[in-house]
Amino acid sequence: MPYLYQDSKPRLPAVPGAARSTTSSGKTYKDLKQDCLHKGVLFEDPDFPACNSSLFFSEKPPVPFIWKRPGDIVKDPKFILGGATRTDICQGDLGDCWLLAAIASLTLNEKTLARVVPLDQNFGPDYAGIFHFQFWQHNEWLDVVIDDRLPTFKDRLVFLHSAEHNEFWSALLEKAYAKLNGSYEALKGGSTIEAMEDFTGGVGEMYEVKKAPDNFYEILEKALKRCSMVGCSIDTSSAAESEAKTPFGLIKGHAYSVTGIDEVSYRGLQVQLIRIRNPWGQVEWNGPWSDNSPEWRFVSPSEQKRLSQAALDDGEFWMKFEDFKVHFDKVEICNLTPDALEDSTTHKWEVTIHQGSWVRGSTAGGCRNFLETFWTNPQIKLHLTEKDDGQDECTFIAALMQKDRRKLKKLGAEMLTIGYSIYESPGRDGHLGKDFFRYHPSKARSQTYINLREVSNRFKLPPGDYILVPTTFEPHQEADFCLRIFSEKKTITEDLDENVAIDLPEPPNPSPSSQETEEEKQFRALFEEISGEDLEIAAEELEYVLNAVLKKKKNIKFKNLSLISCRNIISLMDTSGNGKLEFNEFKVFWEKMKKWINIFLQFDFDKSGSMSSYELRSALKASGYQLNNYLLQLIVLRYSDEQFQIEFDDFLNCLIRLENASRVFQALSVKNKEFINLNIGE
Repeated sequence: MPYLYQDSKPRLPAVPGAARSTTSSGKTYKDLKQDCLHKGVLFEDPDFPACNSSLFFSEKPPVPFIWKRPGDIVKDPKFILGGATRTDICQGDLGDCWLLAAIASLTLNEKTLARVVPLDQNFGPDYAGIFHFQFWQHNEWLDVVIDDRLPTFKDRLVFLHSAEHNEFWSALLEKAYAKLNGSYEALKGGSTIEAMEDFTGGVGEMYEVKKAPDNFYEILEKALKRCSMVGCSIDTSSAAESEAKTPFGLIKGHAYSVTGIDEVSYRGLQVQLIRIRNPWGQVEWNGPWSDNSPEWRFVSPSEQKRLSQAALDDGEFWMKFEDFKVHFDKVEICNLTPDALEDSTTHKWEVTIHQGSWVRGSTAGGCRNFLETFWTNPQIKLHLTEKDDGQDECTFIAALMQKDRRKLKKLGAEMLTIGYSIYESPGRDGHLGKDFFRYHPSKARSQTYINLREVSNRFKLPPGDYILVPTTFEPHQEADFCLRIFSEKKTITEDLDENVAIDLPEPPNPSPSSQETEEEKQFRALFEEISGEDLEIAAEELEYVLNAVLKKKKNIKFKNLSLISCRNIISLMDTSGNGKLEFNEFKVFWEKMKKWINIFLQFDFDKSGSMSSYELRSALKASGYQLNNYLLQLIVLRYSDEQFQIEFDDFLNCLIRLENASRVFQALSVKNKEFINLNIGE
């Protein structure tokens, strides 16, 4: 299971200043730099070496790349030359225009840029061949350290580069992001909003331009004023259209940045314009209001200067907003705060974060189309208690993000199709079962299931309690996820799957021999036949007894119980510690066994002798155990087969081990209580 346990309790959003070091040595950027300066050597990153594995995982370089430091490429390298600007981003031979469009947007906000690209580094006297950048990942800021060896061919950078050949901040930023995701190849193909969120920790929203609201110009204007990052693209109808050039000079399936929006006076009329940038650093719109179009002749030089209009082949161009709506299909906006762009007021947003996993066989139930397993997905309860100011409803944004899929590309992972549904809570605690979802429709849901890293939508619901169910579209698909809830008023959230509880009945006292049932008398005769007068049997003998009895039961299609199961039974019931089972101990166990058999048959729906691992949660609850998702996932991984089936022998072993563990837990609790009582003088 490539998914690590993470506490799913709600937590506070990450603080940008507290970036966690990610080096394998545990040393910080400053420590590593000081070590290099002290030794008089240039840093070489052991975690992201200058070799082909850092470049590609599924192919070899088309030509032999040579890793070189900036000082070996140019005479006077600079980290940043004349300020970091959007013209510093020119795409190389890597399909990561989505990332470059986000970097271009990043340069429009100096404060945000300085967080991602610390400005206290350069090629000056304290140069040590080491640089660092900071990225947001799943509710924490990470400090990524790299050396400055970059892939080159014929002394030119192969990938991202600046228009100024001696400026290297953008190329080093791309390398740090490649390291974060495992390789340069991992950056091929993506959504601009993904990188925008990694640069800001913000929340993304997507608009279909053809269906955008009437005030879409005002929405974009407000987004840019609030320093939100904005990208746009043109859809393709087939893979063959990817990066196809339209007659107007636009590229299909290509990520652009929106870098400005404004109005200009043209022949006595106000015309709405929007400024777009192609990360290639060339290939521009050639329609009205393009660099050399005749419309600019009727705009005063001062207005042109205000709009930074220049007829340069730099990939940036203005176009009429009405033309933009005709030619572009999608707009992605990453808001540094989730304030509604349609609203004129700024709000203070409350944020809670939940971490979780979909694990096949236990918590990867798929969407509502798969009712038999849908209910097994993780469930998060939302308490909406306070209405928005002057409103009757509560506003919140639910953003569901699948984690590390880009990093796992080298293992064959792709972005899964994800989404979520929201239900009104029935008012009871605990994980909701299959019947609830069978008879209750959702109150809200994500707009679509889509194979993007994050799905986010804005909702307005009446105050009350709701259950949010995050899912993949198909069942049995595994991934870690991060769920963020942004709300204008404080929203209390809780994971319905985090409680662990044990409710076992007291074991019955064995009946006196004079009051034994007919069944017990038959067992006694069998015991005497096998064990002799002491009525004690070892594991091998217990195996024979139980299998002989179970074979006679017509309603059971179990395979034989294993010797391991019988040894576990003795470890559970042996009170004398002699490694054998006395008859009175057996009688107590048999009462447990009958109950467990009935529970198993209840969940063996097709009477095949095995039950679906997705039913294990309910079967364990009927047996007296309420487990959290993590424990359930571990048990399913241990006891289910490749078809997510659990046979009775495995179910029995699971229950025996849980009961043994519960006894140890109770014993420790008693000892701890006695210790506490002694220490407080009771």
